Amino acid sequence: MQTYATYPSLQDLPVLITGGATGIGESLVTHFCAQGARVAFLDIAQGAGEALVARLERVGRYRPLFRRFDLTDVDALGTVVREVAAELGGLRALINNAANDDRHALEAVTPEYWDNRMAVNLRHQFFAAQAAVPFMKAAGGGSIVNVGSISWKTRTGGMPAYTTAKAAITGLTRGLARDLGPFNIRVNTLVPGWVMTQRQKDLWLDAAGESTLAREQCLPERLLPEDIARMALFLVADDSRMCTCQEFIVDAGWA
Repeated sequence: MQTYATYPSLQDLPVLITGGATGIGESLVTHFCAQGARVAFLDIAQGAGEALVARLERVGRYRPLFRRFDLTDVDALGTVVREVAAELGGLRALINNAANDDRHALEAVTPEYWDNRMAVNLRHQFFAAQAAVPFMKAAGGGSIVNVGSISWKTRTGGMPAYTTAKAAITGLTRGLARDLGPFNIRVNTLVPGWVMTQRQKDLWLDAAGESTLAREQCLPERLLPEDIARMALFLVADDSRMCTCQEFIVDAGWA
């Protein structure tokens, strides 16, 4: 029987998670709530977000706070982050999780689609951090976790705009880590492999995909959303207090 860590430093900690209604984000919200954190999450999927709040009402110490929000609206993002921080009583952690990995062919990419993919997968990470940092400075420190992807490391084709955006997150993390270190704000990239969310299984996990997993992963088991969430818990907790400017890869040994 497997047992997992409890982090006392996460209890009562105000945490904001983007893209928290489904998939990896849903697991992030669930795990931070179970640790007793004060959790808020943003997502465009209102029905899924409300259902998750209802499911977690009696998990942990606090009912999670959900705001329906389109993260491509960066002009309003700062306002939403400030409102959430006011309701949580501050902000000590930000997990930039929201993304969309729709496949697209090189020939089909227009300038408008390219800009949209940057907005969906990259731009909001910077502006969410920009809005969260004043609250972390006021609290004496914090943790920002930017969620990347192994796709660009493994030369995955069929989605060049997505892999470009995810590669750029590494640069964002390293630059912010240097700028924010003096304020005791840590910034790291959490890099998942191919995580078996329902979306992935429904859209892309076929016999060829199963064969690829068996060949490329060192570990035979399938990677699950909770495997990503458990690394995020560590990166936000005080246990990782001297970890910053790094990539933490959770991919069963693929990349």
